[in-house]
Amino acid sequence: MKKHNYILGLSIIASSLFSCGNDNGKADGYGNFEATEITISSENNGKLMQFDVSEGDVLQKEQFIGYIDTIPLALKREQLEVSKAVISSKSKGVLSQINVLNAKLKTANTNKMRAENLIKDNAGTQKQLDDITGEIDVIQSQIRSVEIQNAPVVNELKSIDVQLKQIDDQILKSKIINPSNGTVLTKYAEPNEITAFGKPLYKIANLNTMQLRVYISETQLANIKIGQEVTVKIDDAETMKSYKGIISWIASEAEFTPKIIQTKEERVALVYAAKIDVVNDGSLKIGMPAELWINKN
Repeated sequence: MKKHNYILGLSIIASSLFSCGNDNGKADGYGNFEATEITISSENNGKLMQFDVSEGDVLQKEQFIGYIDTIPLALKREQLEVSKAVISSKSKGVLSQINVLNAKLKTANTNKMRAENLIKDNAGTQKQLDDITGEIDVIQSQIRSVEIQNAPVVNELKSIDVQLKQIDDQILKSKIINPSNGTVLTKYAEPNEITAFGKPLYKIANLNTMQLRVYISETQLANIKIGQEVTVKIDDAETMKSYKGIISWIASEAEFTPKIIQTKEERVALVYAAKIDVVNDGSLKIGMPAELWINKN
């Protein structure tokens, strides 16, 4: 008997919460406001030399926030530049030899084009073209030979260039640039602290448009659709304050409510989650409760 009364009580609560239509003076759904929160993390290791962020600040996309100490990276880059200069000085003779051969190759290719044009005009011979083609083959072989003999030097120079690009990328990532418009919700670090790659620095969310997450009954599902205009109400002193909302998402699968009920007999109410976009006039806050009222035609 007690079990029967418990199930009956749950059924009454579910029907009162998710009653279809506003004719009985009840809202069509209840929920809380939320926003898409983004946690901005450090992309480098080092000391926070500057970090101009406070909770509640409204930040713009691409806004400069601060930077991580880049002195160690700058010193490493300078060291690589010195190494590159030393290696380059040793291979100057090789590089100049390759440059001379490339100049000869360019001249030979020009002569080849001239010989081909002369043959077309019956003013040249095939032997002239063959001689120039042979000369080109010889020069190309000489260039390959020089490159093969000095491959270690060339590869080392390329390796240093790659390392320089990596350091430049790290220096760029030492700048803390805000990725999107929004309001700072939480600050996790302070200037002069040591940070590390992946360590959270602050959390941001765009509060200009809030999302009300509500749960509606299965019987109400046919009365709503994405893009539909609805009314959202929040508590305001002794009255209710109304906002225009647009349904932006409806769950494709139902879930049971209340979630704490586990037995088969007590899982009596199927509901669908939905999100309603509401333009924030400054009164709406994350976690604030609100009501959904489906507009009647």
